[in-house]
Amino acid sequence: MTENSARTAANVVLAAAGIGAAYVILTTPPLRRLALGGLKLWLGAGVPAYLLTEVHRAWVESAPTA
Repeated sequence: MTENSARTAANVVLAAAGIGAAYVILTTPPLRRLALGGLKLWLGAGVPAYLLTEVHRAWVESAPTA
């Protein structure tokens, strides 16, 4: 088996596992609620933190040099 075909096989296996996990999560109400809660937490905390970091970096980079 060549490296290229091994990568392709690994990608297919990972994609199948991801699709299977998504199906189980979407069809099981407790898991779906858990996933939606995690999504809300990520959107509520992760995205604003990233935006604040980027705004701070832009502010520092735009400061006039003395």
